[in-house]
Amino acid sequence: MDDLTAGLLRAVQLVLTLDPELIEITLRSLQVTLTALAIGCVIAMPLGAWLAVRRFRARRLVIAVMNALIGLPPVVVGLVVYLMLSRSGPFGVLDLLFTPTAMIIAQVVIITPLVASIAHQAMRDLWADYHDLLISLNATRAQRVGAILRDGRRALLTAALAGFGRAIGEVGAIMIVGGNIDGMTRVLTTAIALETGRGDFALALALGIVLIVLSLAVSGLSHWALRTEARGRW
Repeated sequence: MDDLTAGLLRAVQLVLTLDPELIEITLRSLQVTLTALAIGCVIAMPLGAWLAVRRFRARRLVIAVMNALIGLPPVVVGLVVYLMLSRSGPFGVLDLLFTPTAMIIAQVVIITPLVASIAHQAMRDLWADYHDLLISLNATRAQRVGAILRDGRRALLTAALAGFGRAIGEVGAIMIVGGNIDGMTRVLTTAIALETGRGDFALALALGIVLIVLSLAVSGLSHWALRTEARGRW
């Protein structure tokens, strides 16, 4: 019990004094996660809106596959990305394995189906409301997608925040493709796993505190942006 208390106090001290190693790992985590989130949203949000307004034969199959990919095990994603980027893989010549870029690629694969699925659900409801109006205005398919994307900004923000939460807490795929290299690919989740294994509970707890604070900040941002309290929807 004394060891746990001492470790917790040391962890708080590391956070309050802005320990350089802690700051470095946190900034790298945010860099990787936010980059992956931006790329994932650029792919997923238009895809979700397009699936809401477009009707084609294999549409339901595409939606089913997209929803199924949400539950894809991250370690499997990490393994596939590893094989693709390894020396014997098709993209091995790019020499991206064990770099932040490889970690970003893995996170994009993980979060894109989640963001696309949430965006599609929201855009489908909006499309039901706007369908007759946009058809009567003879809007093109691109204009229809753009209209519901603009009107569904808050729902899309929710999708983006969900993607951020999934990405910032990822460890399996990141460990496989990033290698947890000190000063290069070590992020919050992989550092927590490493320091726990080493027995450095103070640093592990400090990293955990930062991760929890980031998660709470994202949750608070979501409620603030959506004005859930003001609307009586808490």
